Amino acid sequence: MGVATSDVLWVGTRGQMEEELVPRAGLRLETIAGGPVVGVGGRRAAVNLGRLAWSLSRLNRLYRAFRPDVLFMTGGYVTAPAALVAWLRRVPAGVYLPDIEPGAAIKTLSRLTGRIACTAAESRAFLPAAKVVVTGYPVRPEIRAALTMSQVEALARFDLRPGRPTVLVFGGSRGARSLNRTLLAILATLLAEAQVIHVSGRLDWPEVETRASQLPAEVRTYYRPYAYLHEEMGAAYRAADLVVARAGASLLGECPAFGLPAVLVPYPHAWRYQKVNADYLVGRGAAVRLDDERLGQELLPTIQGLLRGTARLAAMRTAARALDRPAAARQLARFILDCGANQKIRPTGTTA
Repeated sequence: MGVATSDVLWVGTRGQMEEELVPRAGLRLETIAGGPVVGVGGRRAAVNLGRLAWSLSRLNRLYRAFRPDVLFMTGGYVTAPAALVAWLRRVPAGVYLPDIEPGAAIKTLSRLTGRIACTAAESRAFLPAAKVVVTGYPVRPEIRAALTMSQVEALARFDLRPGRPTVLVFGGSRGARSLNRTLLAILATLLAEAQVIHVSGRLDWPEVETRASQLPAEVRTYYRPYAYLHEEMGAAYRAADLVVARAGASLLGECPAFGLPAVLVPYPHAWRYQKVNADYLVGRGAAVRLDDERLGQELLPTIQGLLRGTARLAAMRTAARALDRPAAARQLARFILDCGANQKIRPTGTTA
């Protein structure tokens, strides 16, 4: 649509993953100080609120220098001061809800914006229904590109064998400790009948690396652990027959894109957003939900039951594929441009 990466300014929070990922994507990043003010202790909330208030002057300087045509927000505490400065400067704003249920920031912003883009129509239950525009979840082009390869080619990227069930396990960029440790506890048994691509996140990587080196040689050949995957994440999806993961918003787009059944373990300390995401896929026959407190007892039999029940796995694969929206990224891009149409925006100057 004619927007160059130089036309986008990403505003994030210091100390978060965007400090690595945004520049890696070729985008300019500016950070502000801040932190959550909901769901944390009173003292921490007060400190973070003060940081966000202090960031208003920095944001105002960024707006003055960059002169954005539109502000695009996806939730989180950084959106509150960014939206306030945009409102004061009469910059039109668009909101995208990646999860099914909005957090406090998007619920507040929904009162101030004309339209809200959403991953799924089910978000109308939580927002003013007339404002909701369903775009789907925008899966990154480099991940979708893996759909052009065969599963055999994808398995070869990880030196794994065709004909053996492959499970992709991950818990987000930083990892998921309970999921990682449960997998390590059942790994030797699971590898007797499957092969595993395990993206542990960096926090647990030393423990995962040590445990991997201690596996018996006869099963170690079927295990591929990584702290993080960048360019190869699409190939990991394409190689897999089953995903085991937290229920972050990206799963709402990436599992359907690859027609992948999933065992979803919602993060227990994220209010209920991940539970709602998981239940959305479960209710459509594309996933199974396991709660964190039952992980140790249920993860192994759940994975084994799915891998051995080929008819059920095939039905879940069909259900997942039916949820895919390949044009989501283009529709969301059009939504962003349309948000500033009342100011006849040019395809330059977009703040994310």
